[in-house]
Amino acid sequence: MPSLKSIFLTKLSIFFLLFLQSIHCQANVPQLLVADSLFQQRSYKEAMEIYQTNYQLGIYSPSMLLKMAFISEGIGDKENATLYLSKYYDLSPNPQTITKIKSLTGQSELVGYQVSDGMRFVLFLVEFKEIIVGALTLFLIISLIFLWSKGNKLTEARFYWPSVILITLIFATNNFLKAQNAALVTNSPTLIVSQPSAGGELVDLVEPGHRVKIRASKDIWYEVEWKEKTAYIRKDNVTRL
Repeated sequence: MPSLKSIFLTKLSIFFLLFLQSIHCQANVPQLLVADSLFQQRSYKEAMEIYQTNYQLGIYSPSMLLKMAFISEGIGDKENATLYLSKYYDLSPNPQTITKIKSLTGQSELVGYQVSDGMRFVLFLVEFKEIIVGALTLFLIISLIFLWSKGNKLTEARFYWPSVILITLIFATNNFLKAQNAALVTNSPTLIVSQPSAGGELVDLVEPGHRVKIRASKDIWYEVEWKEKTAYIRKDNVTRL
């Protein structure tokens, strides 16, 4: 039977792997502070270069997305301005964002921006993901210290379950807590069809600005949810959020 110290070291190794993963996700925070400073100084081009680098790495915040949308609109890039605002809407749903997207795209109505109460809760958790992981990590450290301090006195499995549960929660939060898998229509016009083929029946003909929920990927097609029905759209007509 493994010793308590071996069990402890195993848990500690898993913890540090998760901790290092968290550090990696936040490695570019100093760069973002520099970019924010450049933005305040109206050095938009230089700030945008840093923002885009971090955005491609999946590192962004609501305020960063708003700044990227502002810069993109300022240089006449309405497509990317819409993209960043749509991504911002995922993190902070509000009618003002939809109004702005409508003005950028010239749309009077937009599809795909409805957010249920359940999704709002998920988005709330996503926004505070780092804090949640940090709190769970703190509890894990306390748990591990407790086990270490007791040494060989703890022989029952029930004493180790809190640590196991915390490790599982940290892993699940870090890797599976994400916003919905969605895409923004970016080409004009875009065909939405009933089957993943050129011969599919036309379901709708849409302009940029609408959003679709991606269900699956099939060759050059996405299977999507469109107006509560299953449909298909070519991948080169949308940009994933």
